[in-house]
Amino acid sequence: MKHQINIAQRIGAARGFQHVVDPLAPEQGLAQLAEAEARRAAEWETVLLIGDAETIAAARKWHEAVWNVELYARGLKDDPAGWERAVGQMSRARDDFYALARRDLGIPGPPPPSGNWPRAWQQQDETN
Repeated sequence: MKHQINIAQRIGAARGFQHVVDPLAPEQGLAQLAEAEARRAAEWETVLLIGDAETIAAARKWHEAVWNVELYARGLKDDPAGWERAVGQMSRARDDFYALARRDLGIPGPPPPSGNWPRAWQQQDETN
């Protein structure tokens, strides 16, 4: 999933969406995105085999959130505010999945906190 997200966000950057560095031209990225999706689909079987129902449901929500971001990367959606919402939703869905997967695997404690976007170093210095 992370590779798929990275490609979709980089294509999004090339389309002018915010908070992503290292743009990737859609002509190059869409083929890479298809390959990443094929890999995700194959690896998904492992989650289905070992995850409990709640973890699998959270993973499906994360997939759907990623696919929504991919609609922007593919040029099927183009609203910058929608992009921001979609990226936020994707991040929250990932966090929910991680928390349930850790619980399912018997790992104590919460997952590490998510990074905030835009990153602090990307924000303008208000003292200038």
